[in-house]
Amino acid sequence: MTDLGALDRIELRGLRVLGTHGVLPEERVRAQPFFVDVDAYAGTTQVGLVDELSETVDYGELVQGVVDVVGGPTSFSLMEALANAVADRLLGIDGRLTTVVVAVRKLRPPVPADLETAGVRVVRHRRPDRA
Repeated sequence: MTDLGALDRIELRGLRVLGTHGVLPEERVRAQPFFVDVDAYAGTTQVGLVDELSETVDYGELVQGVVDVVGGPTSFSLMEALANAVADRLLGIDGRLTTVVVAVRKLRPPVPADLETAGVRVVRHRRPDRA
């Protein structure tokens, strides 16, 4: 298990992406908005000293990874599966990432109540075979 206290955290907050995910048939046809938050952990403590993008994880690449999965052609029935796919994609972007926390929220979920969002949060660690 990774000691997150010894790592730096890159935060992405409130990324809004249209996607076709859900259990109901209409959710898989008509795009709906999803909000995604990411905490990406990496050992980048020296970056502040050298001030070079090449020495850190590029958050622009992380944003694009989220957009590619959530807005991509693959539809997921469950938000847990969607969040897991995002986490797996992000861990594959840069070998310095050790852990990602991905929160996915569906706006206006189809339930018979006034619910603003429903969501999930998953925590995924780099597998030793992906180092």
